[in-house]
Amino acid sequence: MTSNIPLRLDIDNTRPDPARQRGSTPAPAASGGHQQIDGRTLKIMIAAGYAWLERHKEIVNALNVFPVPDGDTGTNMFLTMRAAWREIDHSEDDDVSHIAQTVAQGALMGARGNSGVILSQILRGMAHAFRHKQVITAHDLALGLRQGSETAYKGVVKPVEGTILTVIRQAADAAQKAAAVEDDLDFVLAHTIQAAGEAVEQTPLLLPVLARAGVVDSGGKGLFYILEGMHRGLRGEPVTPPVEMPVSATQQTVALDPHNLPPIRYGFDVQFLLWGADLQVDAIRSWMIDHGDFALVEGGPTLVKVHVHVFDPSKPLAYGVQQGFITDVVVENMDAMAAAGMTPDDVKEELSTARPVMPQMAEHFGPIGVVAVAPGPGLAEVFESLGVGGIVSGGQTMNPSIQELLDAIDALPTEEVILLPNNSNVIMAAQGAAQEATRRGKRVEVIPSRTAPQGISALLAFNMQASLDDNAATMARALAAIDTGEVTVAVRDAQIDGMEVRTGDVIGLLNDTLTTIGATPQEVVFNLLAQMNAGQAEIITVYYGDQIDAATAAALGGEIAATYPGQELEVIAGGQPHYHFILSTE
Repeated sequence: MTSNIPLRLDIDNTRPDPARQRGSTPAPAASGGHQQIDGRTLKIMIAAGYAWLERHKEIVNALNVFPVPDGDTGTNMFLTMRAAWREIDHSEDDDVSHIAQTVAQGALMGARGNSGVILSQILRGMAHAFRHKQVITAHDLALGLRQGSETAYKGVVKPVEGTILTVIRQAADAAQKAAAVEDDLDFVLAHTIQAAGEAVEQTPLLLPVLARAGVVDSGGKGLFYILEGMHRGLRGEPVTPPVEMPVSATQQTVALDPHNLPPIRYGFDVQFLLWGADLQVDAIRSWMIDHGDFALVEGGPTLVKVHVHVFDPSKPLAYGVQQGFITDVVVENMDAMAAAGMTPDDVKEELSTARPVMPQMAEHFGPIGVVAVAPGPGLAEVFESLGVGGIVSGGQTMNPSIQELLDAIDALPTEEVILLPNNSNVIMAAQGAAQEATRRGKRVEVIPSRTAPQGISALLAFNMQASLDDNAATMARALAAIDTGEVTVAVRDAQIDGMEVRTGDVIGLLNDTLTTIGATPQEVVFNLLAQMNAGQAEIITVYYGDQIDAATAAALGGEIAATYPGQELEVIAGGQPHYHFILSTE
């Protein structure tokens, strides 16, 4: 994705730097180069940090401990920064405190994933330090970084060193030491970034899992790029993506053999904006559901966003033209992309930002509403059938933001709400949404479900006669009654949990721990079931993903039933991306 930020990094007091003109690494500026930052300059720095992270987000995404296709730290932090930037994009305010507060609020509402939430907390702490200040000095900046660090640490229940927390703390330490020596912002930021970079490189020494995986902390690296980009913005250096930047999957050219074309399994991904004067959103959504798969239709009477998977892209486009005026049309051949081993990034982006919230209240839940995050349309239907009143799309690589979760909470007519994140990387965002909802007068309890099967188990433990507190306690205990297995394909070589993994291996995770490797998804399913002691379970449930067809799933179900004849078996179309199968035993 190419940034559309209208950057004008021509700061008035930037002086010519011979070293920069030669293209070598710029030395810290001498004292007096940048004595203060006003609102306009801070806005430029925020834009530059955002753009610099965009340039490097795929590098950050690749720093995933597990070799699974959910390395999304860079994307989460980028989307969080994008939300922050959009709040000040058109602002003409020249007051630092106003810009900082607006950025912090935008980041909070747009925060995605654990890394995005922690980033928003850092920005919130900095904004608090800058309150009532029209301009800030080097000393103020150092104080802001310190308060950003302290706020982030307080926001994590069990802070872990070797993470983004360590990086911001050591960066703040360096900033304060530098500010005590020089009152120049360029000088302070240069030393801040140097310390942040060194802290990132040291993260594997503090967190053994990073050392075993051979990576540094991804959140810390993302923060480093943001700070580095902000420094470049202060100095007036370029931040736009260079030509040699890796392009996304949607930008790559797929080489096809006309005599050996891939089978048609997935069809086309179609997206467009539909404009009109009196659009009927429900009718448009129904048409898309009837004529395609994975339909996401959101909007209002004048503008509707449409996303759908179809085998004939002309049909939804023709329907759209009949309804109004369409723009921003995207049509991608998913079979061609699958043949090249790629994932449609635009689909990932749409799922991560869509808000398919169903505000109707399930009557049998009485005065308590429930919001659940679902990684696929099939799993969303399961949650809906269990009485969930608000469904938010999200999961691996498509973490919902605090704002999206908050919208789902607000849409329910009840004053008490239970929130099921159903993913370990959504829990912090869920807690953030609960805090915001509490400020607005609702009581929200987050049940820390780490997988969709755990969320389902929690729902089955719900008692409509019990209070919110009692239900929260009971549902939290129910999480332990479920074992979850996940089947996917390794996206890089790695040595994890004592296992040597190669790119393309089919791997299985049992309760978030890599436990098995196999040649096929079916083989890994049976390996996982054995590890889950499926023969002792009462119920085995298999949710198959969007890359598995119904016939293949049915055949696997028959093999499982033959192997485990004493267990009740359910095979359900989960529709989740990236993971061929999600298993649960109880």
